[in-house]
This record gives sequence, structure tokens and C-alpha cells, in this order.
Amino acid sequence: MPQLKPCPDLSVGGHGRLPFETVALVLQGGGALGSYQAGVYQGLSAAGIEPNWIAGISIGALNAAVIAGNPPEKRIQRLEDFWQTICQPAIFMPPVEYLYSWLAGADVESRKAFSAFAAWRALVEGQRDFFVPRGLKPWLGGRQGTAESSIYDTAALKSTLERLIDFDRINHGDIRLSVGVVNVRTGHMEYFDNTRGPSHKALKVEHILASGALPPGFPAIEIDGEYYWDGGLVSNTPLNHVLEATPRRNTLSFQVDLWSLNGPLPENIYEVQERQKDIQYSSRTLSTTEFMANSQHYRRILRELLLKVPLQERSNDAWCQEAEKYACGGQYSVIQLIYKDKAWETQAKDYEFSVSTMREHWQSGLQDIQKTLANESWLQLPPAHKEFVSYDIYAADEPSRPALTRVAAGPISRD
Repeated sequence: MPQLKPCPDLSVGGHGRLPFETVALVLQGGGALGSYQAGVYQGLSAAGIEPNWIAGISIGALNAAVIAGNPPEKRIQRLEDFWQTICQPAIFMPPVEYLYSWLAGADVESRKAFSAFAAWRALVEGQRDFFVPRGLKPWLGGRQGTAESSIYDTAALKSTLERLIDFDRINHGDIRLSVGVVNVRTGHMEYFDNTRGPSHKALKVEHILASGALPPGFPAIEIDGEYYWDGGLVSNTPLNHVLEATPRRNTLSFQVDLWSLNGPLPENIYEVQERQKDIQYSSRTLSTTEFMANSQHYRRILRELLLKVPLQERSNDAWCQEAEKYACGGQYSVIQLIYKDKAWETQAKDYEFSVSTMREHWQSGLQDIQKTLANESWLQLPPAHKEFVSYDIYAADEPSRPALTRVAAGPISRD
């Protein structure tokens, strides 16, 4: 895996403990792009930042479970084991693998051809210890059963996760883990969580598989009589789940996105498909951030107004008592890390699982978090007059997606 450059030490022995009650790592879905998230986590760990809450959807849920399901000193190695495992082709061809290593440093057009071939292999062959095609059976119709109605079989992924993840540690550890799913029957978004609800101290491999069960490729997963699909069908980011959590606490969220909302105009049908994916799977991050910024601003207003009401009157007035349930002066910071496509990547980037590409994604995540952590002021509580801020090292390059901050009064300000 990529070698670390020196990072600022943000642990207790360095710049002091981060001044937030909750430090969350929020991991979006994006298939093969997910090794970018592993690079981000490697950089956080090197800086002494260990989140106490990890929320993920799809590949983000798998990464989250690997992190939460291992002791700190083994997490990077387990992430590496996971990605090295699932990025192996189902059918090993020595001459082809040698060609892959040569093409890794080739020109853009050669890399495009390499990437397309690797993606084609994933579709046709599957990935070793991850998924394999079911053959013609899915296309024959008839009643095949909910758990078998998919193009690929993911039984091998279950074994891989069980080998790399200690679910006893997840259920009795000190990291909160939340994974987003969709109930196939109701269509509702749900979260399985090791700290509350029916999965309290009872998360198992099926909960993680369910979060990554994107149809029609992967089958629905049955849990307690219900079937679940990938949470990305409803929302590809669990950011709102973290920011809406109660009781409300000062929160720092590292939001790791695998799809960029901004992008060039497409000039052919393949670029149209790629642009469609980017918009479909990334757009909710910005809207969620803006919505939560407004919500926290109104909670702050409510709190300030209630403080102007005499205590005895607040205690006896039903409306004041109701308002106190929503009033909050907490402060929230969202640090966004958004993967930037390589020039040679195409609409198949989320299922191009070659080892060389995986390593490049990982390196990009590591570099981006190192650049981000160089801005040490971003890791402090927002100024007293701001209750919500958002940071992104690439925001200045994208004027249509400005950094967002909240102030104590008045409309949203954009820096």
C-alpha cells in the first residue's frame, strides 16, 4: 500500500484531543472506488485520529465494518487484505496480469483500454472471493426466489468478511457502527446500528452484506424475515443519519464521497452514463449539508430565544417545554473529501477492480486527507458565532460548489 508522508500528530500526545464529542467517518457507496476511503482512513490513523462513529453505505459499509471489526493496530493491514482479496480476477491469467502491471504507467488511451478490459472481466468472470456470475439462470424468468434473483452470487463475499472482521469486537467495542439499507418490501431506508435498535450489540455479517446488495447485480439479504438491498438506492450517503443523531453533540464528520457532483459536459453515450452516475450518487451530499446547516441554525435561534424567557415561565409553558426538545447550541463541522476521477476512467469506474487501479484510488485518498489535515484550524470547533461549517480542499476549484458556513443569525453565508 502507499507509503505515508509525515502527518501532523493530532492525538492526545500531539496537538491535543480533538474538541468534539463525536468524530465521525462517513463513507459513501461507490464499488471499486472504495479503496479511496481506505487511503483516507490510513491518513487519519497516521495522524492519531480514530473516529468513534463510522457510518457507511454499500462499499462504505464494508470498509466501515473492516475498520470497526479490528483493533487499531491491525486496521490498515485488514483493509489491505480486504482490497487485495476482492481485486483479484476470478480467473487468473499470468500473461494478462503482467500486461496490467505494464499498462499502469501507460498513456491515457492505453489506460482506458486497460480499464475497459478489467471492467469487462469483472462483469463476465466476477471477482475472486467476492462475486461470481449465476450464468443464464437469472435471465430465464420464472420464480427463482428473492435471495436468488440477481445476476451474481455473493456467497464468497460472506466468507471473506467473516475472515477479516471480528463481529464480537464490533458489538462490544468502542466504535459506533451504522450501515444503511433499504427494506425491499417497504422501500424505506433503515440503519443497522451496533448501539441501538434491533441490531444493538447484534450486528452480523448479513447486515453488512445487505448494505452492499445493489440490485440487480447482487441479491437481497434476508434478516429476521425481511429482505434488504443496498442503501444507495435511496441515499448514497449516511451523512444525515450522523448529523441528525440525538442527543445532539458537537460533531466533526469526515464525509468521504466517491462521486463528484461537478464534472465536464458529456460528448458521447458512455460519458453520459458516467455523468449520470456522478449526479445520481453524489447529489444528496450537498443537499444534505445545506439542509442540516439550516436546521442547526434554526435550533440555535430557538435556543437563544428560549434563554430570553424567564426560567419559571419556561417551566410552566407547554410551548416552551416543547421548544426545548428542539433547541440546541451544538456546533458541527463537516470535512468533505471527494474523489477526483482520473483522466482515463470511464462509466465502468465503479466495477473496475484491477489491483493497480485500486492502489491508485488508495493513494489518492491518502494524499487528499494529508492535504486536508494540513489545515489544522479545520479540526477545531467553529467560532462561537458559527454553528455549522463545511470544508473541502477542492472547493476553491469549483465555484459552483462553494464551501458552506452557518452564522448565528441571518441567511446562509458562503465563503
